[in-house]
Amino acid sequence: MVDIARLTEVIEPEVKALGLDLVRVRVFGKSEVGDDEIALQIMAENPATGQLLLDDCAALSHRISDRMDVLEAAGEMLIEEAYRLEVSSPGIDRPLTRPKDYANWAGHEIKVNLAAPIEGNRKGLHGELVGIEGEAGAEIVTVADKKSGTVSFPLENVQSARLILTDKLIAASRPLDASGADEVVGGADDILEEQED
Repeated sequence: MVDIARLTEVIEPEVKALGLDLVRVRVFGKSEVGDDEIALQIMAENPATGQLLLDDCAALSHRISDRMDVLEAAGEMLIEEAYRLEVSSPGIDRPLTRPKDYANWAGHEIKVNLAAPIEGNRKGLHGELVGIEGEAGAEIVTVADKKSGTVSFPLENVQSARLILTDKLIAASRPLDASGADEVVGGADDILEEQED
């Protein structure tokens, strides 16, 4: 069994060293990725933009690989099996993993899976995120569920949560960084001319 808490403890300083925020550390089993390796997925973002550019992904991937190699050489195997490292941005329909995610994205549609059932024996909720309240370690999330109405539950009861792609979310999302887009081989006019020939 992979110790996610220990992986996070090792990975987060590498993320912070690049001025980024860690969003999620997750390990996918072999059956989930459909091949012989498991996948170690790291989601991170630039706190100023909410994005992770390709150069950031490459730099972070190298830092994490190097750090894990050092630990392995010292005798600590964080992942016993062969694995594939995936570093990515959380994307527009991002997972909600931190208390600040629930505060930042209040008013948007989310889907939540709970670890333990609540009102009416429900574990799945889908509706508008009202927000989050409470002190660290005792936060309460409130969702205006489409079926049950307004429901509140402890953040620690959330197994997974993510934003749902809506027009409102698209409008509220920061525009993607387009730097380097002009360096794409062949502009749109060139492509159209080639298709017409």
